[in-house]
Amino acid sequence: MINRRALLRAGVVAGGLLAGVTSLGTAAFAHVAEPSDDTPPDRRPSTPDEAWAALREGNRRWVDGTTTHPHQDAARRKEVAQKQDPFAVVFSCIDSRVAPELVFDTGLGDLFVVRTAGQTIDPLVTGAAEYGPAELGTPLVVVLGHQRCGAVTAAAESLHQHKKLPGELSTIASSLRSAYTRSGGDVDKMIRVNTVDVVSRLKKDKLFAPRIAKGKLKVVGAYYSIDTGEVTRLV
Repeated sequence: MINRRALLRAGVVAGGLLAGVTSLGTAAFAHVAEPSDDTPPDRRPSTPDEAWAALREGNRRWVDGTTTHPHQDAARRKEVAQKQDPFAVVFSCIDSRVAPELVFDTGLGDLFVVRTAGQTIDPLVTGAAEYGPAELGTPLVVVLGHQRCGAVTAAAESLHQHKKLPGELSTIASSLRSAYTRSGGDVDKMIRVNTVDVVSRLKKDKLFAPRIAKGKLKVVGAYYSIDTGEVTRLV
């Protein structure tokens, strides 16, 4: 015969245990869901060193395969629709494998990006690079060379063979002649020499030099490995 009183007592106990578990689970979830008071605010890096640290951290995520794809949603689009305030200028090559926003795991409104073949420079390109620091106070300019640059390779072959490239490609080769001579024709060295040359040229720019002297701007030269995804600083 079924002891109804025992069943009722067991049901009450089980129900109390279940309620306790549910209560603990809800409390635990609520605790995890609440943001920590120690969470740093999502603010724009305001100094050259902060900007470089942010780019380095983004590149670390890119190398490790832990990218977060920040500032790539509708809310960010709305946020920057009327005003932009990027924290860095990245001057890089046109190579399809070297996209600064991906390399540094950044998003909409984070970077001014200037791209030319072999990051060769002229007055028009300089003017484009000047805009951020001169008009908006952007604290960092990064000149980014990269492994196996096709433009530098073509220029090196052209200069070695004394054979003019077609169209305006010959202008690129002419721009890289000094780097070619000082690197002994070694393409990878040539890429690095040219990157350092562009940095030196930008540091002397009439709009950059005063800001650099006051510590409000830094111009950094770096090298991107297509094999590993890592960016290393040259100068």
